[in-house]
Amino acid sequence: MKKIAGGSFKVHCLAMMNEVQVKRETVVITKRDKPVAKLVPSDSGADDTYNFLRGKGAIAGDVISPAIEHWGSLK
Repeated sequence: MKKIAGGSFKVHCLAMMNEVQVKRETVVITKRDKPVAKLVPSDSGADDTYNFLRGKGAIAGDVISPAIEHWGSLK
């Protein structure tokens, strides 16, 4: 695992990102010799944070009309 100071990382950020992508090696970013962040290679597979419910639900019926009818009575 490679370590780099925060100031140096700031200067070489894009190059470090490319290196991590190509070499698949984690880089620890330090501040005053203490680790504060990690730059890790991203998985090329599906992202488990976004769209994890995609395709798991379905709209059954009209979901708009009941709301419009209820809001109309509030006038």
